[in-house]
Amino acid sequence: MSFANQPRPTNALVVTASCALTTLALSPSAARADAGPPYLTNDPGTPGNGNWEINIGALPAIGRDLAAYQLPQIDANFGLGERVQLTYEIPYVLASRTGEPHTSGWSNALPGVKWRFFDQGGEGWQLSTFPQLETAGSAAAQSRGIAAAGPRLLLPLEVAKTYGAFKVDFEAGYYFPRHGPNESILGLVAGRAVTPRLELDGELYDDHVLGAAPVITLDFGGRYRLHRGFILLFMAGRSLSSGCANEVQFMGYLGIQVLLSDYGRTLTPES
Repeated sequence: MSFANQPRPTNALVVTASCALTTLALSPSAARADAGPPYLTNDPGTPGNGNWEINIGALPAIGRDLAAYQLPQIDANFGLGERVQLTYEIPYVLASRTGEPHTSGWSNALPGVKWRFFDQGGEGWQLSTFPQLETAGSAAAQSRGIAAAGPRLLLPLEVAKTYGAFKVDFEAGYYFPRHGPNESILGLVAGRAVTPRLELDGELYDDHVLGAAPVITLDFGGRYRLHRGFILLFMAGRSLSSGCANEVQFMGYLGIQVLLSDYGRTLTPES
């Protein structure tokens, strides 16, 4: 994941507005452009051997008839060697639909393993794969509409390249479900560090559930290093199509990233 890696908040809040799904998912360093939380797209970065990256955020997603909030969205990542990352993501979802009572509970979890199998370092190409298994939600959560039946497997490919001061990250993936429709994702994040502590980025994301219209969202956000080991994450955006059943009128992310070194014994120092 990203800026210490990650969501991928990856992770997976499902916003339905009548008939569509929008999946919200979501390297330790100074401010530099990376994907991963607060963005939906993931990048090839990993935390480094024995390091933790823990992202805790709030993710609202508001459609025409449904508002859903991940409060919190927990995304924990651990570096196993320099190129492998172990991940566990899970959101607590609060949802409200027009004319119906509010519902809440833990949604689907997303454990996974990221492997950066190609790394030219510096400004070279970096490629990774990040398979994640979305587990089935509890029967109670499924009955309340805040979790889906599972499991389903996400198989993505992440690509990163630096061009001067700009970093570009791309991700393409496909969900293979045991139940329900197949789903594809495409994500692109580009941005740069504007100060030693502040990074700003833009993201274009396409989430397509087969049998429904694709949901294409545009968002902008950034990361601000507050103190050694603590980074503020923020993002806001919406879908590019308006007035349709699957419109996402607003989505966002506000959270904190905690970076730990030495197997969690110390905060990651300033770089």
